[in-house]
Amino acid sequence: MYEALSTRMAGSELARNKWVDSVSCNYVVAVISAAHSELVTFPLDLIKTRLQVQGEVAAAKEGVSVAPYKGLFGTGKEIVQEEGFFRLWRGLTPAIYRHVVYSGVRIVIYQQLRTYVLKTESDGSYPLWKSGTNAVISGVCAQFLANPTDLVKIHMQMEGKRRLLGLPLRVRSPKHAFQVIFTAGGIKGLWAGTIPNMQRAAAVNLGDLAAYDKAKRFFLSFPLFTDNIITHTLASLVAGLVSAIMTTPFDTIRTRLMNQPIDDQGRGLLYKGTTDCFIQSIRNEGLLALYKGFVPLWLRLGPWALVFWVSFENIKKLLGATAF
Repeated sequence: MYEALSTRMAGSELARNKWVDSVSCNYVVAVISAAHSELVTFPLDLIKTRLQVQGEVAAAKEGVSVAPYKGLFGTGKEIVQEEGFFRLWRGLTPAIYRHVVYSGVRIVIYQQLRTYVLKTESDGSYPLWKSGTNAVISGVCAQFLANPTDLVKIHMQMEGKRRLLGLPLRVRSPKHAFQVIFTAGGIKGLWAGTIPNMQRAAAVNLGDLAAYDKAKRFFLSFPLFTDNIITHTLASLVAGLVSAIMTTPFDTIRTRLMNQPIDDQGRGLLYKGTTDCFIQSIRNEGLLALYKGFVPLWLRLGPWALVFWVSFENIKKLLGATAF
């Protein structure tokens, strides 16, 4: 009897260990970690979005712009004063929806490619070209699938500003936003801004997945470091900074393309596409226009990466799974 009980317990433990390192477990833990990060850092994303469309000359021609906000803290202060404190989290729901797709998919793809395709070297190292290629593929695939939720998030974040300008609101809720976007542009409309979004995702994941992976392996190459929260924190800070530097231009263009009004055919009224938006932004506002919102983006990506990776690594550790 005791042998049978021991066998069942051993089988149960083996099944549990197999699950905690499975695709489904990694997916769930990634989504939980991302939701936690969004809740903590979302106000900075809203401020960043508002900063990226301020002074937008093309939009001003359409009568949808006013005097710009005054920097990071000025923007946050005015949002609270004009719209209310909790409006700093406007658009959080579609942001969570986005990560149910985006964060889970990118982590799973990255780990699967690292295990079965772009494998680690025999000594356990992972060359930069492999981690970079892996990160780009993972980010692009995940972002393509998550694009509709990203589009809804951008529209939700800008509604408070439209109300203050006396303009009619475009959307009332995430569900209504999906309906409005689909009605205006059909299925194609839900993937508006896909190209710059995927370009941004490639840059983000080069700075997040690849940089985190490389930074963590770098720190662990020294005897002083172990696979603990200190190493996770340092690697996260590196990932956040690299992400912000590489991402801001693509993020600015993505935001402007997704926020622009569209015609009956679902075509943008301000920009013909990604290249046109780049050209108009630089021509009208200078090269630094591409780095509008850099500080809040950096301040968001740094803490976001920190909360995400520390949460991900420690949840996995509590479950008894192997580290990232």
